[in-house]
Amino acid sequence: MQRKSYAYLPGVAALLAALLAGCTSGPDDNGGADDSKPGEPSATASTAEPGKYRTLPEPCGQPGQDTLDEMLPGIAKLPDEEQRERAYEGVATVTFDTDRRVGCRWKDDSARGGTHRLSLDFERVVSYDTSVSDEDRAAAVFASKVDAAHLPEPAASEADASASEEASAPDSPSASEASKKPSDSPSDEASGDASDSPSGSPSGTPVDLQPRLLDDLGDEAFVDDVLAGPTSARHRLVTVAFRTSNVLVTVRYEVQSAAGAKVPDSKEMQDTARNLAGNLVGKFGD
Repeated sequence: MQRKSYAYLPGVAALLAALLAGCTSGPDDNGGADDSKPGEPSATASTAEPGKYRTLPEPCGQPGQDTLDEMLPGIAKLPDEEQRERAYEGVATVTFDTDRRVGCRWKDDSARGGTHRLSLDFERVVSYDTSVSDEDRAAAVFASKVDAAHLPEPAASEADASASEEASAPDSPSASEASKKPSDSPSDEASGDASDSPSGSPSGTPVDLQPRLLDDLGDEAFVDDVLAGPTSARHRLVTVAFRTSNVLVTVRYEVQSAAGAKVPDSKEMQDTARNLAGNLVGKFGD
């Protein structure tokens, strides 16, 4: 039997030809072809820069012996040489990732001079967000440290203070009342409670020694100064923290005065802590 021919076959062939032509046609002149493979970032995707610093220095070896003798005077007076050497070496801080964070601490317990403590903390910040650089992430972390320190507002300049005093009339009620109040003695100022002023700093601390931002240390920095404890044995903690690129550095210096001893000096402690921090800025390699 002869097979019948189907009149629609030419139409089917034409349809298939049109479909194949559409599948194999290239992009028009105004469109760009995306040759990226599945799972690969687009050619237009941007990746944030990695941090400048990839390693951290060993912290226990950073302060020189002269610095330790100045900040921890009791160590040099230890009679046992082996004990003295261990005290100079310090104790490494235990961390889970030494590529990211390291630290060291020293302690000096002098029967007459009170207790002195020093600690260093180095943190290399890494951003896991490809749109945020390590340095930007470090800046955000440092900003949170500044917020946590609750630094007081910058004090008015001497010129502003003088103008304010001149504006106050001598016979005004406020001036008259102020003149009747007894002035604080140096001893009262030195033993002021930590709660008397912002950030726990003593009321007798000069304005230029109040907790504040610093503009001469790393990319950004601050110093905090807290005095606490009973009048008979005051405890002062000075913290100097700074950021250099994607690394955060914190220096903590504590002095607990012996019973009846003078209050730990704010300027002396701040100066030594800032000097140590300044020496650390250049210790970070690529």
